[in-house]
Amino acid sequence: MNKKFLLKFDWYTFLVYFALVVIGLINIYSIGHTQEESMLSLNHTFGKQLFFGLLSIGLIFFLQFPKVKVYERYSSIFYLIILALLIGLFVFGKEVSGAKSWYSIAGFSFQPAEFSKVITALALTKHLSEINTDLTTLSDQLTSFALIFLPALIILPQPDPGSTVVFLSFLLVLHTEKLPSQYLLSCVGLIVLFILTLLIGNTIATALVLGFGIVYIIGLDRKRRRKRLLATLLTLVMASVFVQSVDFIFENVFEQRHRDRFNIVLGREVDTQGIGYNINQSQIAIGSGGLLGKGFLEGTQTKGNFVPEQQTDYIFTTVGEEWGFAGSFLVVILFIILMLRILLTSRRQKNNFSRIYCYCVVCLLFAHFSINLGMVLGILPTIGIPLPYLSYGGSNLLAFSLLLGIYLKLDANRVNEW
Repeated sequence: MNKKFLLKFDWYTFLVYFALVVIGLINIYSIGHTQEESMLSLNHTFGKQLFFGLLSIGLIFFLQFPKVKVYERYSSIFYLIILALLIGLFVFGKEVSGAKSWYSIAGFSFQPAEFSKVITALALTKHLSEINTDLTTLSDQLTSFALIFLPALIILPQPDPGSTVVFLSFLLVLHTEKLPSQYLLSCVGLIVLFILTLLIGNTIATALVLGFGIVYIIGLDRKRRRKRLLATLLTLVMASVFVQSVDFIFENVFEQRHRDRFNIVLGREVDTQGIGYNINQSQIAIGSGGLLGKGFLEGTQTKGNFVPEQQTDYIFTTVGEEWGFAGSFLVVILFIILMLRILLTSRRQKNNFSRIYCYCVVCLLFAHFSINLGMVLGILPTIGIPLPYLSYGGSNLLAFSLLLGIYLKLDANRVNEW
């Protein structure tokens, strides 16, 4: 890296990243400081996260050395390797909390699902940036969907529904590249219909669908009605069939723990001691923090270990309890700054590969950030989504550092020849 390159390096983005990693380390220290091992021991949660934090920062700068051609040229090979690693979990994987999602290597756990998001971003970017790719054609649409959902379908039965859901965020990237809006609208519509049916029942939901469809048809003028009548009727039939199948999907596809979490979030059940314990304790911890929080190492919910998985999926509860609204607001603002900066810099990219990869980075960050906060605040069911750069976990921290490190290399190289 020469002086000219260092001047082009996006130090502002790196500083935001560094601040988030440090905040994560501070809160992981607070959660685990009562453990008997030395804080710097690799057997301690803080010591292990500090190790991976330093390794991740080193990875960021290491990724600045290879030529940018490497990330595009070998993305297909990386994709095949990660698919093989995901499939290998069913034979060689280590089971943790009922999920066979990890390889155990020399005392460390490696989760391929986290890295599969980054590799899929690269493979999808390569496909979309090719000159002959046209998302208005069915063949390119199917190729794009295959790249996105193939790893997701392998991850789902591990089971890891959280990581699977995150892959849906890539649909937003396709949408920016001129994928017909019907796909995204259909996806959103199905989610809304699913939740609505759970809340009001399939009979009323079907009536609403048919009623809305009839009103829509009546509102069209005669010429447009003739053109759209068949397509509208077909859509209504498919929507009605889906609504009628919601109960079957909910009872037979989802596991009991997932059904319980949906029921609690939707208000169909109240359970503050069983499956709803995490959400209830999380809300208590965040609410007790007030404006400025209870102070570092002073969180009673944190010290009492009342919130399960507090160092991973529920790390934000420690932020809320010990640092209050001010600390929580700071974390949210840092994430917003990070995502907005990457989105804004995508406009100055000189080639499609760099521009589309920027979109992938933002979509993955947004998916993890919004789902994690939704889980912690009780707005969404718990599905095991960590908060990037803050949550404990070496695989997640390394993967999202890899994601950002490649972005920083592509951005710094935007005016150079490939």
